[in-house]
Amino acid sequence: MILAIIVACEIGFWVILGAGLVARYLLRWRRVGAVLLLCVPLVDVVLLGATMVDLRRGAEATSTHGLAAAYIGFSIAFGHSMVRWADQRFAHRFAGGPPPWKPPKGGWERARYEWREWFKGLAGWVVACGLLVGGILLVGDRDRTEQLDAWIGRLTVALVVWLIAFPLWATLFPARAKE
Repeated sequence: MILAIIVACEIGFWVILGAGLVARYLLRWRRVGAVLLLCVPLVDVVLLGATMVDLRRGAEATSTHGLAAAYIGFSIAFGHSMVRWADQRFAHRFAGGPPPWKPPKGGWERARYEWREWFKGLAGWVVACGLLVGGILLVGDRDRTEQLDAWIGRLTVALVVWLIAFPLWATLFPARAKE
């Protein structure tokens, strides 16, 4: 059930975002577009509520519950950036807006960009791990929450790999800035 809700929330995220952008730029309903864009985070609230209800009803915590926590954590950390990314592209394509911003190709600007993105990932990790620990405490039975512990480990490994492969690499071996 949780996996279906995660998929529905991902679809809902893009549908609400798309509706907000269509209202804002194509229909020129600025207020309606703003309200719809403000509703995008409600998708996370729905998923959080569904996951909590499922665990409170006595379900064994599965990897899907861990995926839900990761989804929520990284959605919170990167949601605003994703909305801004989509808004810039939509405005450029359909409303004569300026070309969308592109990340720097190299140099110290690229390293700073990679560090900023990694710190967003760290924020997502903090939220996701907080939700995972909250789920462990909510269930109160370590035997039923092994998968949530495993997700903390998976997310930590992913964050460390990201740290080494991107911000540290870009800092220690900066590519030449392309002009």
